Amino acid sequence: MKSNPLHFASAILLVLGLCASVRAAGEPLSFDVWPGKAPGETGTIGEEKVFQKPNEKVLKLTNVTKPTIAIYRPAKDKDTGAAVVICPGGGYSFLSMDLEGTEVADWLNRCGVTGIILKYRVPKRPGLPDHLLPQQDAQRAISLVRSRAAEWGIDPKRIGILGFSAGGNLAAFACIQYDKRAYDPIDEIDQVSCRPDFGVLLYPGGLVKKGTEELNPDLHVTDKTPPMFLVHASNDGIAPSANSAVMYLALKHAGVSAELHVYSKGGHGFGLRPTTQPCSTWPQRCEEWMRSQKFLAR
Repeated sequence: MKSNPLHFASAILLVLGLCASVRAAGEPLSFDVWPGKAPGETGTIGEEKVFQKPNEKVLKLTNVTKPTIAIYRPAKDKDTGAAVVICPGGGYSFLSMDLEGTEVADWLNRCGVTGIILKYRVPKRPGLPDHLLPQQDAQRAISLVRSRAAEWGIDPKRIGILGFSAGGNLAAFACIQYDKRAYDPIDEIDQVSCRPDFGVLLYPGGLVKKGTEELNPDLHVTDKTPPMFLVHASNDGIAPSANSAVMYLALKHAGVSAELHVYSKGGHGFGLRPTTQPCSTWPQRCEEWMRSQKFLAR
């Protein structure tokens, strides 16, 4: 998918929190994840900041203390009722809001899926597990979407989660550690299940123990773990492909439906933007997988 100025502008509006609560053409609906201050949030890391490194075409956001979801709906004649919560990557330090956010929502819309971009808390907080606060945000976001599924035209039994890199790590924790919340429930929304119905993990990191090819002991896969689609490149120098391969084997051994694509080249952070490498075909393969799993059945 080509990046274009409209999507870039949309991403800027999104990360700056300027989207209206009533959707205009091309704009998302935007909602706070928490009714007040997020659990454990001190608000001492400074104001949200959008930045772009020289010679990079990726819009990045950091210093997030107030998580939100932005809801991008497909055209009515294509809407399948499925929805996917999107977790941009960025090493739990920032969020790649266009490459792994708005561009993904656009692709999902073309598949007839509602794309829901989760702006979760970054950077990682000292003294806490990297994924803890983002996991709280993801669990709450899934429950929030499911609690308002009828209002938003979403099937509550077809809500998935998709993440890139650190966002893939977050998606894995959301898929596996759904039976116990990472925070104390605060209202009726937290009585609604936060279990994703499926997971899509793109070049995830942190799924194996450092220096080994063994699954992270905090990720205990069972036969209740939702089905997953995993994508990686063999020459990923940041998050080795063993992360996806070991997760796939754990799913297989637990009897969970899973599909794994490991491409010979692609590096890390390829998103959906077209390249000369075969890894650029993953969106087609993922759509085929979602269709085969009946997640796109209207």
